[in-house]
Amino acid sequence: MPSNHSDASSASSKSADSTRSVSILGSQHWYDFVQPCLDSASILASLVLVKFAARGHVDDASFAMGLIAVIVFFLSSQLTGLQRGDRRACTDSEIIRVITTWTMTILVLGAIAFATRYGQYFARSVILSWCVLCPAMIGLSRMCLRIVQFGLLRRGVGVRRVAIAGCNTLGHQTQSNIESDSSLGLQFAGFYDDRNFARDNVENGSGETECTDSEDLSLTESVPAVSLQGDLNDLIAAARSGEIETVLVTLPMRAEKRIRFLLDELSDSTASVYIVPDFFVFELLHARWTQVGGLPAVSVTESPMFGIDGVAKRAADLIIASAGLLAISIPMLMIAAAVKLTSPGPVFFRQRRYGLDGQEIRVWKFRSMTTCDDGAVVKQATHNDSRITPLGAILRKTSLDELPQLFNVIEGSMSLVGPRPHASAHNEQYRGLIRGYMMRHKVKPGITGLAQVNGCRGETETVDKMEQRIHFDHQYIRSWSLLLDIRILFRTLMVVWKQPEAY
Repeated sequence: MPSNHSDASSASSKSADSTRSVSILGSQHWYDFVQPCLDSASILASLVLVKFAARGHVDDASFAMGLIAVIVFFLSSQLTGLQRGDRRACTDSEIIRVITTWTMTILVLGAIAFATRYGQYFARSVILSWCVLCPAMIGLSRMCLRIVQFGLLRRGVGVRRVAIAGCNTLGHQTQSNIESDSSLGLQFAGFYDDRNFARDNVENGSGETECTDSEDLSLTESVPAVSLQGDLNDLIAAARSGEIETVLVTLPMRAEKRIRFLLDELSDSTASVYIVPDFFVFELLHARWTQVGGLPAVSVTESPMFGIDGVAKRAADLIIASAGLLAISIPMLMIAAAVKLTSPGPVFFRQRRYGLDGQEIRVWKFRSMTTCDDGAVVKQATHNDSRITPLGAILRKTSLDELPQLFNVIEGSMSLVGPRPHASAHNEQYRGLIRGYMMRHKVKPGITGLAQVNGCRGETETVDKMEQRIHFDHQYIRSWSLLLDIRILFRTLMVVWKQPEAY
């Protein structure tokens, strides 16, 4: 993973998050009120519909159950992140959160019904119909609300004029995010900056305008040619006159004096002001806002598998791994017998590797070589490697040698999907060569991963090949979701048989 590429993608992701926060805080309070109301109405209406269809009337017990369901649904939604979800979240992600939240609600209602015998007031057909109809109505109401929201924004209702203070790379990324998504409710009004610009857009040899920060003339950055609306004083005047409703400050962190001046002057206006942090200089992994003793902070390298997400991933690992072991137990016994009969040595090979947070784990594999290297130096398998047994070549080509790692998954030291664990010796070798290498260990290693389904298998005889693996590992951690895990598992089944680089 080349560091420049990683920095750009990380910063791009972070700047998008910053812009989303602006839109949610600035102009969508009505949306945050209406959406929970529609969710509540969907829960109650779906129960009324199925109850009326089955009985021809709706009794008090149904209304009581509906109200309890609404309360449990909103408590569960705080765990799944549904109610505090991003307005720009993809449809698949929102559907999964709706289903997950409703499933948790049904489980709690089932426990309440069992404890109080309240379930006797409802027929099984009513309960099953409600379980299916309710999430469908919630999803439909959310989709309709988004359509209404987009329609209002296209007509200018609730749209706010936003100016960007700082014509730099971060500013242009923020502009791109604003103009690419109308759901933000922001209308871009232009850039304002008082640095040493070629104000008539004189371009350099690469077709870009040089922007030099006046506070540090030794530092320069190139951004696409753009015409400025004015300097910071012009921005202050426009904000005071009401022409600008929102100001996004994308000035670099080193420009503290200019930021303080701008904030002091804008305090004498009614414009909403937001600072978009300059995180281009950092290698962000799974960035999110948090608090430390009441002080705002941004996690730079944090695992996404915390809270309900971690519980959901662990539950999926246990269910799928247990079912997988039951399904392939006989083939695994046959492979074990074949390994024992075709070459001397143990059936299983356990190698030391790094797990979550860099803790050492022992990874299970079917033995595919005549040697079992696990020391300070581990030689990677190469093409036509003499150490690979004839049966081992088949097992490695089809990845069947990885099947015993299902025991690691059930044990909890590995996950079904995640960065592939490397031998401890290789970790020590590459951590000093590749920037951010150890950040891949912020999650549990996996039997398969995003790198593997994108062709990054086999020998890493060059640092570039290992960098490409690390790039995909970081990308997986930044964009993790349960849906992504499922997609990777299906892609693994499709590509595992046709990767010539696996040997």
